[in-house]
This record gives sequence, structure tokens and C-alpha cells, in this order.
Amino acid sequence: MTTANGTTAHSTAETAAAVEPALPASGPAVVAHGKGDLRIDDLPVTAPGPGEAVVEVLYGGICRSDLHYWLHGAAGESILKAPLVLGHEISGRVVRAAADGTGPAAGTPVAVHPATPGPGDGTVKYPVERPNLSPGCTYLGSAARFPHTDGAFSRYVNLPVRMLRALPETLDLRTAALIEPASVAWHAVSRAGYVTGKTALVIGSGPIGALTVAVLKRAGAARIVAVDMHEKPLEIAAAVGADEVLHAGDTDAIAGVQADVVIESSGNHHGLASAIQGAGRGGTVVMVGLLPTGPQPVLISLAITRELDLKGSFRFNNEIDQVITALADGTLHIGPVITHDYPVTDALQAFDTARNSAQSGKVLLNFGATS
Repeated sequence: MTTANGTTAHSTAETAAAVEPALPASGPAVVAHGKGDLRIDDLPVTAPGPGEAVVEVLYGGICRSDLHYWLHGAAGESILKAPLVLGHEISGRVVRAAADGTGPAAGTPVAVHPATPGPGDGTVKYPVERPNLSPGCTYLGSAARFPHTDGAFSRYVNLPVRMLRALPETLDLRTAALIEPASVAWHAVSRAGYVTGKTALVIGSGPIGALTVAVLKRAGAARIVAVDMHEKPLEIAAAVGADEVLHAGDTDAIAGVQADVVIESSGNHHGLASAIQGAGRGGTVVMVGLLPTGPQPVLISLAITRELDLKGSFRFNNEIDQVITALADGTLHIGPVITHDYPVTDALQAFDTARNSAQSGKVLLNFGATS
């Protein structure tokens, strides 16, 4: 039986019949203790709570927010006040199903939707059909609230079954570690509206930018132009579907694209300027790259006179289910975005590689996968 959140419910008898291996007393976890202080801690494996399953994490993708907690002790305005288990881009298998009989059975490969929407104290309004904007939303591996919300860079992690998305056995779990960031890209493209047959410009070809290129390709964009400062990201963008690549310093060429749709994923005001300059009259600019807090210089006059639609894009909602379907049927090609993977014991080296955007795409941690 399939539940409303896309997972498979099972009976208590089925749970009892499933072969569930004994769990160790503890396991490795990647923990940010403060600015410049990243450790591989041995943390106890605790009993799951009501409605939780135990997931054996196999792969985890290092996100920019993980890097910020390590490098700066904060991600934007989310400041570390206590040690935080990092990680929200993971794939793995259920090793102990939820005791109440809900969710995937033991042995099921899964991806994770790391958000827990919530209305907060009820004083801030938001569109209920867009739970990613709910003011009380929490996210795995986030210091936005205190106590912090620990992430999933642990060998074993207890997760609510509503977060779990069952995967087909044919889907490679290494690639499946990209499902969360690919959902961010899918959401950004959906914010742009209808893109079939249109010219699309992607500013910033890091992992989110490259994944956005792949989503645009699947959505039928007629021409996709990718921009970055470095050659490696441009190579990756071309591998997943970009028709043309441009160096970020070639401002005349960028302005000449005159795109119908622009996705800004660099997360800096120079990239936003290029996005506005590269948009054609009446075009749409979707801002998925998170700029620093505070005032930012923007070419707002040009946006006004060209009647550009400027749209924000933040996380995602149920796009994760569409991403899984597209990966399973082979219509979403994202494998080249992964450039490195390291055993969790080499997490410090992995993070150091991930911080070098000139040499890496998505860097994965391997928590125990053997293939």
C-alpha cells in the first residue's frame, strides 16, 4: 500500500518478518563544532522514536551550507551555538522499519526530503500551498533554530517516515545522493514557468547550476547557455546539457544572449548583474543563489525598463518525487555533476576538495557503500 507521502506502508507482521540486522552501539558522524572545527565523532546509535525508521546512510553530498558551518561557524544568519551534525543530501537503506507499521520496509533504498514545514507561532503569513516558505520550517543539518536540527551525516540516523522516499532498486544510490539538490534545481526551473523551446541562461555552474542545466534540458529548453568563472564547472555543465558555455568575465557575450529565462545560481551580486544583463526584454530571472544578507547592488533600472520578472527560489516542495521519477526513467542526466567521493574517514579532505569550486563539482562522502 502506498501512503500519501509516496512511501510504502507495511503491516506489523511484515515488519517482524523482515530481516533487520543488529545495530552497533555507535557510528561515525561528521560534526561541526565551530568555525574551522570539523570532526568525525563517534556518536551513539539511539532507539528511533514513534513514526521513525532507522536509515543506514550510504552516500552524502556536501552542500555549500555544510561548508559555511565548517569555514565560518555559520550559514548566513544561522549561527552555530552547539555542535551540529551536518548533512541533508543523502541516500541509503532502511535497516529498521518504523514500529508503527508506516513507511518503507527494512531493506528499502531511500532518499530523504529534509524539511519539516511548520507555521511557527502563527504571526507570519505564508501561502499554505508553498510549505517551503512556512516560517517554522526546520531542515536537517541547520543551526537556524536552537536547539539545532542535526543532519544526517551519520552512519545510522533515525528519520521520520514522512521524510523518506522509496527508490527503485535500479536507481544507483551514488547518483541518488543528488536527489535533494536536483530538487532545488527543479523547483527553480518550475519558478521560471514554461521553458520548452526557449533560450535559457544559467549564471554559476556549480552543482546547483549544473543540475539546473540538466533540468532545463529535460524540460525542453531550445538553447542553454551556462556561465562560470572556472573551466571545470563549465565542462560539467556541457556534459549535462549546456549548448554553449561562457566565461563569467565575457560580459558582452553574456549580455548578447538575451535569454527568455535566466537562472542565477552564483549567489553573488556580480552574477545577479550578469543575469539581468543577459535577460531579454520581458524575460524572467529566477534567483536561486543565496546572496549575503543586507543590501546588495542591483541593476534595478535595467530590470524595470526591460520589464523583467525577478523571482526568488528557496528549497523545494514535492518536486523531489518528480526528480526521482525522472532519474528512474532515465530522462534526467546528472551523473557528471559528481566529481569526487571519499570515505567518511576522510571527511576533512572531502570538505577541503568541495571548497575548491575550480576543481570539483559535487563531492560525496561514502559512509559504507561497497558499490
